[in-house]
This record gives sequence, C-alpha cells and structure tokens, in this order.
Amino acid sequence: MKSLQQLTRQKALSGLAMPRILPSQSVAARRLWQRNFSATASAAQLAALDASKLTITKTQAPKELTPNKDLVFGKTFTDHMLSIEWTAADGWHTPQIVPYQNLSLDPSTCVFHYAFECFEGMKAYKDKTGGTRLFRPNKNMERLNKSSARIALPTFDGEVLTKLIGEFVKLDDRFIPDARGYSLYLRPTMIGTQKTLGVGPPGSALLFVIASPVGPYYPTGFKAISLEATDYAVRAWPGGVGDKKLGANYAPCILPQLEAASRGFQQNLWLFGEEEYVTEVGTMNLFLAIKNKETGQKELITAPLDGTILEGVTRDSVLSLARERLEPKGWAISERKIRMADVAQAAEEGRLIEVFGAGTAAIVSPVRSISYRGKLVDCGLKADEEAGEIALQMKNWIESIQYGDEAHPWSVVV
Repeated sequence: MKSLQQLTRQKALSGLAMPRILPSQSVAARRLWQRNFSATASAAQLAALDASKLTITKTQAPKELTPNKDLVFGKTFTDHMLSIEWTAADGWHTPQIVPYQNLSLDPSTCVFHYAFECFEGMKAYKDKTGGTRLFRPNKNMERLNKSSARIALPTFDGEVLTKLIGEFVKLDDRFIPDARGYSLYLRPTMIGTQKTLGVGPPGSALLFVIASPVGPYYPTGFKAISLEATDYAVRAWPGGVGDKKLGANYAPCILPQLEAASRGFQQNLWLFGEEEYVTEVGTMNLFLAIKNKETGQKELITAPLDGTILEGVTRDSVLSLARERLEPKGWAISERKIRMADVAQAAEEGRLIEVFGAGTAAIVSPVRSISYRGKLVDCGLKADEEAGEIALQMKNWIESIQYGDEAHPWSVVV
C-alpha cells in the first residue's frame, strides 16, 4: 500500500482534489479510500482523452425540427450525444458520438448519493455565411476542469474536448436555428459512476455532452426583472464551492427563489455576511453602474472572485469589453465588494445608473428594482425602459462576436 505522502505527490500529478481521511473513519473505510485514491492518483500515466479515436454511430430515427417559435429552453434535444467513459484503471476510454439515449446506472452509483456531478453551459451559433461558431470554449473547458478536480473527478485536455464537441456540433448542425438570437445550447456534464455507497474518489466517471436548440431569452425584447435581496439564505461561503459549477450548488437555491416568487419577485439577490455584500443574482453574476459620490465618475462594479462567486464566462466578457471600450470614455471598471446598503444609498441619491445580471442564457438581464428591508430600490430605469445603456451595449457587442459579425478571437469556427 502506498503512503499518504506518495498519494499526495501523485495527486499533484493527476490534478485531482485530495479528499481528507478523518480520524473517526473505520479501518475498512480508510483502506477503501486509499485503494480508490491510489488508482485515481495514477491517472497521469493512464490514457489521455484522444479525439483521433472518436467513433460515430448515427441515429436511425432522426427527429423532426421544432419550429423556432415553439422552442423552450432545455426542452428539445438533438439526435445525438457525445459520451466518454473514464476509469481509474485505464484512464479515458474511446470517445463516442451515439444516438441521444437514456443513461443506465446502478441505484448505488455515487452520483446519486454524494453529488459527484459538475457541468458547463455554452452555445453554438450560426453566422451570416452559414458557418458554425463556439464562443470562448476554452473558458468553459478551464472551468469544467476546475469543477471536476474539486470533487475528485478526472480532468482532461480542454483543446481535445473542444475538438470533440466541434465534431458533435457538426453532426447535429441542422438543429442550430439560422436566426439572430437563436443558438444551440451545449451541456457538457461529468458524473461519478462507481457503484458504491462508500465515500471516496470515484473509480469511474462519465463525461457526456447533450445539446438543445434555444431561442432568445427574451423573445419579445428585454423584460427588466425585480429582485428580492436575500439575507435569510446563503448561496456560497468562503472556503466552499460557490466558485465551481456543481449541480449541488443549484438545488438549494430553488426554495428561496420560490419564496421570492411568492412575493412577486423574479429572482433572489444573494447577500453575504453581516455587511450584506452583494454577490450574485439568481444563477447569474451581477453588475452595478454607479456614479462616485465625491468625483461623479461612473463606475461599473461586480463582485470579486473570492471563492464565493462563479467565474462566469459572460462576466469575464463584460469586464474585458468594459475595460477595452468604456474605460477610455472615463468609466472605472471594478471587481470589488459593495454593500447592499451602499447600493440603496446610491439609488436614493440618484447615483445608481443601472443594474444587470450576466450569464450564458440571457447574456444580460436588466434589473428594474430590488426589494431591500421592506423598500423597493429603484435601479435607474425609466418607466418605459426595459434595459439601460450599458446592458444594451454589452448585449450588442457580445452578440456581434458570437454570430461572427465582428472578427474576434473569442469566436471559434467549428
């Protein structure tokens, strides 16, 4: 049996998160942990993900295309799926594109009991020449690897998976709606598949990608939403996994969302700590445009990546474009903490210019008001406005890149 020091060195090679062995665990549990982790930690010497080995089995029953007007987010799926198994004994197995189908898993599979699951959200777009594009897929691959490593699942070469996703998208290309605002939503997912009720790093995993044609998040144009500032529940905390895209982060947020909805609000605005720092809105990153009280300078603010904030691809895109295109116009672009009380004060003093969420599904989601301590905080929109100037600019700038209207390295041709 290998020593813990040897396992630790192997862990550094494999890029996998190393679970703790608690003193209270039984000898049998410790041995199971060491056996599983010893196999997992040697993954650096095992088979890597290899796009050249891809096999394709085409469906014999192609689906009818859903009319654009009838598309509902995440309800319709394409003909095929990408599927890749991994085992601690062999590494990555042969990548396969197969007909879309159910998964068959034993009831004891660890994903069901201990939430060994992470995922990504990304999109493929049709440009004006009929070509297909992905938007910043390298960022999604980086984040999926971080999420996977954090829960002791295997990591992979991001460029190789991007290539495999490209082949999958090309095969189901007919499902990508050829209209502005429409796209093919891609959901790469990793799950632990070992059949065991023992708690330890999974000895097997499945990486799969499914795809769903989707329409504009706001089919009739922007609809500004109202938020409820939530201080009775916490989405994430320092030292936790709020910065990883894990399925376990999402289910606990549904009940507070339902509670907010029962009071007439579309989403929660998650506050943190006694200081009530503004963090995220629903499942999106949040941006606030505020005038500085002393200088009058306009500042675009979002919460910092302190381990409690998801590293949103759209968040990073908004920040990058803002620094490139708004800073020269006198804006300050900040990743810093801000208290909800300070946001409310800025609104009272007429300094809150606009507020919006940022995420893959909507790009930006304008905010009209925030309920805070029994009062509505006005987020700067006029009665006849559904979006502020910055939100509209960001939507237009990012869409121009996504659909290939603007030549940009973020847009990757499949």
